[in-house]
Amino acid sequence: MRCVEAIGKQEFQLDDVYAFENVLSRLYPNNRHVRQKIRQQLQVLRDKGYIDFISRGYYRLRQPAL
Repeated sequence: MRCVEAIGKQEFQLDDVYAFENVLSRLYPNNRHVRQKIRQQLQVLRDKGYIDFISRGYYRLRQPAL
């Protein structure tokens, strides 16, 4: 969620979140599937009501970014 909020836009693309791949790879050096985990966590955020899926690769925060 911190990465999504750090984008600073209400609507964002998957590529915007992928921009954090290097940071996340350093934070979690044993995870060799960072992009897959990013997509999985976006689904979790969607299921918990934090974001909406607009279309393939496009998302919207339900609450304004802080």
